[in-house]
Amino acid sequence: MQRIDLNNKTILVTGSPGFIGANLVIRLLKDLQGGTIVSLDNMNDYYDPALKEYRLSLVEKAAEVSPVKHVFVKGSIGDKELVDKLFADYHFDIVVNLAAQAGVRYSIDHPDVYIESNIIGFYNLLEACRHNPVEHLVYASSSSVYGGNKKVPFSTEDKVDNPVSLYAATKKSDELLAHAYSKLYNIPSTGLRFFTVYGPAGRPDMFYYSATQKLVAGKTIQIFNYGDMRRDFTYIDDIVEGIVRVMRGAPEKKNGEDGLPIPPYAVYNIGGGQPENLLDYISTLQEELVRAKVLPEDYDFEGHRELVGMQAGDVPVTYADSEALERDYGFTPKIGICEGLRAFAEWYAEYYK
Repeated sequence: MQRIDLNNKTILVTGSPGFIGANLVIRLLKDLQGGTIVSLDNMNDYYDPALKEYRLSLVEKAAEVSPVKHVFVKGSIGDKELVDKLFADYHFDIVVNLAAQAGVRYSIDHPDVYIESNIIGFYNLLEACRHNPVEHLVYASSSSVYGGNKKVPFSTEDKVDNPVSLYAATKKSDELLAHAYSKLYNIPSTGLRFFTVYGPAGRPDMFYYSATQKLVAGKTIQIFNYGDMRRDFTYIDDIVEGIVRVMRGAPEKKNGEDGLPIPPYAVYNIGGGQPENLLDYISTLQEELVRAKVLPEDYDFEGHRELVGMQAGDVPVTYADSEALERDYGFTPKIGICEGLRAFAEWYAEYYK
């Protein structure tokens, strides 16, 4: 593994001020002693852009007291001309691609957005890295690539050839494209398969957030597969810790016996490794919403729950085998759902006060 000192580097983070992107940039602004971070995002309206504006304000606040220079560029990775110009202007050392059209269910009705962002956008970044060599390309994949795999926990050694959503298919495609570019052009690249990320200022389309909003509005929450679902929920701080560690260690460039590059390519899971039953998770969320005074103590939770069948594109279990991350980077996610959902509930109470 090639060790990288992130200080005084020029880093591109796409998808900031998205949920993971904003938290990553804030962490880098706090940790690093110098350098430049360029945030790129198109600020689309897949969910309320006010939340992205809020996260961007937190990033800018962190930048005010950081020795690191921060530049925000509004634009899309699907815009090849813009991507090429940024690479030409900044000569990035490290690229972290977190920009993507997210969401399994949304992909059923809006397939074109996924092709534009997740396939063409990622291809634009790979081409830019090819013509402007970088020390490390780190990119977001997803636990959804495991599709309907029955074997748990999910290991990066498992075959992932049976996606059950277009979103999953685009993420698997990104891994294949990255492998090809690593092989052809010796680009060190690492894909990270994130498992159900949650936390303060998260994505409103994620279950814990949308359920909170429905309960606050007195609406009924739908619990899929009649509650028989398990998810490897991963708190945002654990995800960011994993990304930062991976950024600091790039797959090594080596040649094989034929004299040609062995692709400097790796893929890791980042997940809690403790799948939680969805009904337990909901109960914990409800307790924390009452504790944070988001909901009254006498709230009728049972009256606002509806058990429904499985949704298209969804899977009953996600469960990460994160042993490789522990082995290579000395890290396993540690933050449990009580601590994580408490932080979310307290943030929610403050944000929507």
